[in-house]
Amino acid sequence: MKITLIVLAVLVAVVAIIAIIGAMLPRDHVASVTATIPAPRDKVWQALTDVAAFTTWRSEVQKVDVLSTSPLTWRETGKTGSMTLAAETLEPPQRLVGRIQDQGMPFGGTWEYVLAPDPSDSVRTRITITERGWVSNPIFRFVSKYVMGHYSTLEAYTRALGRKFGADVTPTRV
Repeated sequence: MKITLIVLAVLVAVVAIIAIIGAMLPRDHVASVTATIPAPRDKVWQALTDVAAFTTWRSEVQKVDVLSTSPLTWRETGKTGSMTLAAETLEPPQRLVGRIQDQGMPFGGTWEYVLAPDPSDSVRTRITITERGWVSNPIFRFVSKYVMGHYSTLEAYTRALGRKFGADVTPTRV
């Protein structure tokens, strides 16, 4: 019984420390990655905006429901649940800003995609993705920063986009 109480007290203390550290972290964050995709800008743009096809190249997305084509709004469903997103800025074929639409989630924000022709090769595209996000729950804020990392989803997305075009790309943190 005494060992059980000690283990329980240690677990409570660890959670409390994580919550305190998380509460001291800023709610908002910015993370950005860049990579070169071996495809012309219009093809990369098409991949980013053909949300119905996300399940063919983004392994974490199990289902996509297109809710509206104007403005482009969709719901992605994956292993961790569903999330509704909308394109709040569309400047073909160079800039897209998507925003999480769901209210009451412990996180939110935007992803900005900027596409530019690669200066050394017009058949390749330089993509920069910038997440401007926030995490409200202090425990999730700690996990987001120190366990998952703010860059992990951006890097996974960029690698998946590269694989869609037949290449292993290495995103660089900006």
